[in-house]
Amino acid sequence: MDSLGIQHYDAFLLACIALNLTPGLDTFYILTRSGREGHAMGLAAAFGINAGCLVHTAAAVLGISAILMTSAIAFSVLKYLGAAYLVWIGLHMLLSRHATRQPTVTRGLGPGAAFRQGMLTNVLNPKVALFYLAFLPQFVSMHAAHPQLGLILLGLSFIGTGMTWSAALALLGGRIHRLLLAKPRLGQWMDRLCGTVLLGFGVKLALQQRS
Repeated sequence: MDSLGIQHYDAFLLACIALNLTPGLDTFYILTRSGREGHAMGLAAAFGINAGCLVHTAAAVLGISAILMTSAIAFSVLKYLGAAYLVWIGLHMLLSRHATRQPTVTRGLGPGAAFRQGMLTNVLNPKVALFYLAFLPQFVSMHAAHPQLGLILLGLSFIGTGMTWSAALALLGGRIHRLLLAKPRLGQWMDRLCGTVLLGFGVKLALQQRS
């Protein structure tokens, strides 16, 4: 660990677990996918979200995330793209008239669609990129021989704890899915609720400012 410059790794892991347990867009999205389409779709969404975290880790290591911190235009472009994508998903859920056994924007497209959606909701959120840029370096000494490798290891550790929690959420959502299959009308109301919440996340993202 010395050559990588990693400091207080145990504290870092505890912080990762606490952050992963904090409800947010990722938590809600995984529960939505698995609750409406089964745990396999929820797991695909979880893998997509954590693949997005890989992108943010690479961006933090390469310094690309710093551009979002210093460029108002770059931050705004990514922010509005992400907000528009969330609003599109939310509206699709609200306006869909498909049978409740196979609802939402991944209907009939398989786990690949859930993976892509999960990844895009994560990658297109500039706040996540800035979080990685601000959080990871706190636990790595930039004077070490290979600090970039230390950042990569911390990023992978964060993703590992996140994927474990995401898988648990997907399995929980699978139980909800079985309940909704027996109560189609309840599924319709869940689509409306989830669509409204995703719209809210989109509006919230659009209104966020760089900190």
